[in-house]
Amino acid sequence: MAYNLIIDQGNSRAKVAIFDKWQIVKQWQFYQLTTSDIDTITRSYPIEAAIYCSVATYGEEIIVSLRKTAKRVYELTSMLPLPITVDYATPATLGRDRIAAAAGAAALFPGQKVLVVDAGTAVTYDLVTQNAHFAGGSIAPGLWMRSHSLHTMTKRLPEVDAENNPENLPLWATSTTDAIRNGVMRGIAAEIIYHAEMAGSDTFVIITGGDADTISKIIDTTSESPSGPRLKTGFEVDPDLVTKGLNSILLYNEPD
Repeated sequence: MAYNLIIDQGNSRAKVAIFDKWQIVKQWQFYQLTTSDIDTITRSYPIEAAIYCSVATYGEEIIVSLRKTAKRVYELTSMLPLPITVDYATPATLGRDRIAAAAGAAALFPGQKVLVVDAGTAVTYDLVTQNAHFAGGSIAPGLWMRSHSLHTMTKRLPEVDAENNPENLPLWATSTTDAIRNGVMRGIAAEIIYHAEMAGSDTFVIITGGDADTISKIIDTTSESPSGPRLKTGFEVDPDLVTKGLNSILLYNEPD
């Protein structure tokens, strides 16, 4: 049996996954992905095809290593054919992780309008239409960036771990620390609700990225909410959305 190898190189770490068609077989995370890591993985899993996506540096050594073991190697760029249509004025500048996440949403929810929230260093909000068009979106600071900038850009505000205990977030903070946590966490929750309302009541929300679990705990979906605006559409968390999207792009480019 031969497998597909998926590499998602982010700013701080790389996610590597083995797929058997649409099914994830094995996953790893590396803070510094090397060719030795690729060699170790491919010795255990014979690779038919591979796809490489990077939002950081160009991984020429990784691609060269992949070509030694995989029959077909793809790199996600603006030139690679996609299973979605990108309605973006400057497709070459569109983040590759945003493309992959949108492709993942289209594959997982065919015929459904989906708001993709990717919560990492930055938070991106991207709309995928029912007919698999990437309609566009927004980019905003992520949790850490918001709390860190409050500390570094002011004289007296402390450095706060905004992600700490999201379940115990007060409605009205009575300390500076909790006030920062409140503003940062509820600010992102409000952004998600706002973008979902702009997209329409028939929109499903999917949240991915390193802070997805944390953010999902403060999104209110109850009909009678004492804590402010609520998300009126359904949502789910999928930490593997980008990986699944890259696999869908690989399969789209594979020969019949």
